[in-house]
Amino acid sequence: MVNKILSLGINGIDSFPVFVETDLSRGLPAFDIVGMPDTAVREAKERVRSAYKNSGLSFPVKRITVNLAPANIRKEGSVFDLPILLGILAASESMSINTCNCAFAGELSLIGDIRQITGVLPMILKAREMGIKAIFIPEENSAEAEYIDGIDIYPVKNIVQLLAHLNGSQKIQPLKVKEFQVSVATDFDVDYSEVMGQYAAKRAIEIAAAGGHNILMIGPPGSGKSMLAKRLPTILPPLSFKEAIDCTVIYSVANKLNGKGLVTQRPFRSPHHTVSSVALCGGGQNPRPGEISLAHCGVLFLDEFPEFSAKSIDCMRAPLEDGKITVSRAKGSVTYPSNFMLVCAMNPCKCGYLGHPTRKCTCTQYQIDKYISHISGPMLDRIDIHIDVPAIAYKDISSDKVSESSAQIRKRVIEARRLQYNRYKGTGIYKNSDLTPSLIKKYCILTDDAKDALKNSFDKLNITGRGYTKVLKIARTIADLEKSELITKLHVLEAIQYRSLNKYGNNI
Repeated sequence: MVNKILSLGINGIDSFPVFVETDLSRGLPAFDIVGMPDTAVREAKERVRSAYKNSGLSFPVKRITVNLAPANIRKEGSVFDLPILLGILAASESMSINTCNCAFAGELSLIGDIRQITGVLPMILKAREMGIKAIFIPEENSAEAEYIDGIDIYPVKNIVQLLAHLNGSQKIQPLKVKEFQVSVATDFDVDYSEVMGQYAAKRAIEIAAAGGHNILMIGPPGSGKSMLAKRLPTILPPLSFKEAIDCTVIYSVANKLNGKGLVTQRPFRSPHHTVSSVALCGGGQNPRPGEISLAHCGVLFLDEFPEFSAKSIDCMRAPLEDGKITVSRAKGSVTYPSNFMLVCAMNPCKCGYLGHPTRKCTCTQYQIDKYISHISGPMLDRIDIHIDVPAIAYKDISSDKVSESSAQIRKRVIEARRLQYNRYKGTGIYKNSDLTPSLIKKYCILTDDAKDALKNSFDKLNITGRGYTKVLKIARTIADLEKSELITKLHVLEAIQYRSLNKYGNNI
């Protein structure tokens, strides 16, 4: 008899249906799995056989053939253990179980427990999209599934409990759907009130947060660049439900949830400068999301920016423009979302003291040029805001003056984001940094004085076409912070300052 059980696989961050077809026939005892299984799927034979016997069931002494359809897509992981066991059980007709309009996913232990798997959330979303009424998942994955409605989600501990439910003797209660609560984070360990001085840099950070702009901070060691960057999450607006789902899908596939539920705080990723291009952008023999995808809807902080390899830096150029990255390998290609804020910090030279008011730079011109050349011109052009973070003065660091807190800045950022959300409703974008050329023409309305100022600066500063659109986007954000519908001359001039950093000569 042939039996068919529905399961789901993962390709990138997307899920696809997998039908586990099981045939039991006469002949010498054998157990074969076909349908492009990887090593983990092929090893399911031993896990299924042991779990079957240790759950009090009699394993059939027959020729067992399991086909994972469609057979032209590679199947990975241990997610198919549970549906394979159920397929054998149903095909052997040793027990009456009802698997109609249900999907199953889970790894088996040798004693019949159902263990945690990766990618549960996209599987549930795909099953709901297909119109499946119920899905059975490991109990350890319950936290990430509690916010999904429109489908019954059953958390399962072991095979015995699942079979009792399927034969109707003891029902499992489906998960109760939780209501998503917008996270108003007030429990951060850090705050911008701790940053003394650096008012221009904090202003630039606020503008970057309000419009979702990329920012590069340049200054000597100890000036507070890392301190400013690490406090950025404290002023970002809370995640929406859609953003939380998108982030959780990525972390679920990457196995980064660690048993936690929905991602409710904007991600902040800070990889070391020795990170490889694959770890940064994603990929590998079996492609997995990289740091730029794990930072989706959040912040990617690259400290000591020129110390990253040129390959790693330049691989981010397309994602910064498109908000996604496609990784192509011999086995196929996958696309990961990567709409993040890039925050970079760097010294102006190798020793760090080029342009310092009191300390002398010990670098030769060749060393300075070599250090800066790690960052290509096209990459710099994609970073919206360039800000100088000078050495902090004693009067600032010793001052008793209380700096503005993150909560105060966050209120302004949230209000600016709310204006943008309402303005762009229905366009598919939510913040100024994502504006397309057609939307820039529609929503970036300049006064006559502003147009003249922009024209003069364009000619004098050799601003590129991309730089021109960046200036308009930044000016739009500055106007939003002041709740101005029109972009004035002052807004444009401030925006141009963030695109014309020349304190260090022509190197940056």
